[in-house]
Amino acid sequence: MPRLRQVPRDEADDYARKLYTALFGDRDPVEQPGTATGTPGNWWTVFALVPDAFRHTTEGFGFYRSDKRMLDPALRELGQTRAGYAVGSRFVYSQHMKAARFAGLSEEQVEAIAHWHVADCFTPIQRAVLAYADALVLQHGRVSDGVFAALKAELSDEEILELTYVTATYMMHGVMSRALRLEYDDVDDPVTEVPASEGATADVMGMVDRRKRD
Repeated sequence: MPRLRQVPRDEADDYARKLYTALFGDRDPVEQPGTATGTPGNWWTVFALVPDAFRHTTEGFGFYRSDKRMLDPALRELGQTRAGYAVGSRFVYSQHMKAARFAGLSEEQVEAIAHWHVADCFTPIQRAVLAYADALVLQHGRVSDGVFAALKAELSDEEILELTYVTATYMMHGVMSRALRLEYDDVDDPVTEVPASEGATADVMGMVDRRKRD
């Protein structure tokens, strides 16, 4: 379950209720969860806790899909999908795998986003976008001159700014989804202590330390 309270239909403001209707029909998404893409839908019901934040972030979806955008949608989706993978958000990664196909990437390319470094199915500009997404997410914006030069060779300044903004936005969405345990990111942390068998020594490395055996 999400770590924050969800907003039922009868508590939502007019803006949220309209989106609820578009996504869930007449259902109360808290009592009867589920979207057309198979997610529970609790991203929407949790974000609705703060109406102006909800409006701000959902209007952002319209920004990157606007006809005003200059960036190729396929490049945009490469950045978004890789950001989801790099930040460890199953929700963002899974949703944008689907969007990447819709934007025109081949099945081979979509499946290779996770291991793009060793894949030969991407063009030079696609590889540059993927490298840039990694620099934004994994290196917190520390981008080498070589990566940036590869972007500048084929993209305008406006396209690079759009790519930066959208990719960083989806890094944020992935981080928030994991932190609040929303949608497919409602999972326990896999990094936990595994108990030793009964009677086992606690000093495992001491058992193989040569100094203690000589």
